[in-house]
Amino acid sequence: MQSASEAINNFKKHFSGDCRVFFAPGRINLIGEHIDYNDGFVLPAAINKGIWFAIAPNNTNTATFVACDFDDTFSIDLAEVKNINGWQSYVLGVLHILQKEGYSISGFNCTFGGNVPAGAGLSSSAALEAGLIYCLSQLFQLNISRLNMALLAQKAEHAYPNTKCGIMDMFASLHGKKDHCILLDCTSLEFTYFPIVLDKYDWVLINSKVRHSLNDGAYNKRREVASSALNMFKSVNQKITSYRNILPLMVEQLKYALNEEEFKRSLYITQEIERVQAATKYLQEGNLIAFGKLMYQTHNGLSNLYNVSCPQLDYLVTQASFNNAVIGARLMGGGFGGCTINLIEKESREAVVANITTCYQNTFGITPEVYVVESSNGVHELLNEQQF
Repeated sequence: MQSASEAINNFKKHFSGDCRVFFAPGRINLIGEHIDYNDGFVLPAAINKGIWFAIAPNNTNTATFVACDFDDTFSIDLAEVKNINGWQSYVLGVLHILQKEGYSISGFNCTFGGNVPAGAGLSSSAALEAGLIYCLSQLFQLNISRLNMALLAQKAEHAYPNTKCGIMDMFASLHGKKDHCILLDCTSLEFTYFPIVLDKYDWVLINSKVRHSLNDGAYNKRREVASSALNMFKSVNQKITSYRNILPLMVEQLKYALNEEEFKRSLYITQEIERVQAATKYLQEGNLIAFGKLMYQTHNGLSNLYNVSCPQLDYLVTQASFNNAVIGARLMGGGFGGCTINLIEKESREAVVANITTCYQNTFGITPEVYVVESSNGVHELLNEQQF
């Protein structure tokens, strides 16, 4: 689904009466991957691709969803909310958490769909969860703050899809600000907006079309290993409370006390925390060349230390590095598939992208999708036809 108008038309097709319309953006993460659940700093931005919702109360105790992109309809009695695998798990997780936290909602009808591809690393699940919570808060006057919405959305994904994700994706979808990225402290949840001044560059996402799934156990395994390594560091030094107290040098010095997995994961985490802090300095200085070099370093760490890349993603980043017009590239999101994010000169973008995608198709027999994205405001209601 490509527009709010389509959400409205689908609502009218399935339901009677008027509806309200909302947009929940996906996100890119400029740098800082897999450290939101390790108490680090991240640098995301909401983007102009996301999910539209058309929603209205229905004066019953039944919630009915129409997933337009899947051409699928689902209804459930709010007194009988339980987990069901598939896209339903994400919306049911939201209903479950709202009820568990004591929020009172009545029945409603909702159509939703969007242009943020599932499994591409753009946080379609977070946009769905955060967007639905925002919609229901507005619809039933729940008066939930945006921060608490993000926390509730995170709990929803932990509860039913069972992906032990960090807070970044939901936070970015709710707190996005056009022409800005967000430096988020994942320990205190304090945040600062930084202007994104690209000048002659574009953010370009290249979708490997390798579908990733973070709820298949691999993501949670990374989290378990990182936690295990951190416990070892704490046992050695009582002053250590999180990874932000640990320098990469300390990881190297204590390598003997870690198994190979713990060593590689903790070394990546500590290096990436340092890279995010350097990245904000470069953004303030407008030094995109130095920022781009950090992106390549992050990909190397994600591929060789955190082991969340795949041959297709490594190939796309390598091909990007052969072009001087690409000043930075890396895999984005949880990994195991999905997109690379590339910082490419505007003037050369089309030729460079054509070269990379042609080589990729010839090598893997897969035609990648390409998205040029811009920053966006966070989840919001669309109030007039000009916004549709």
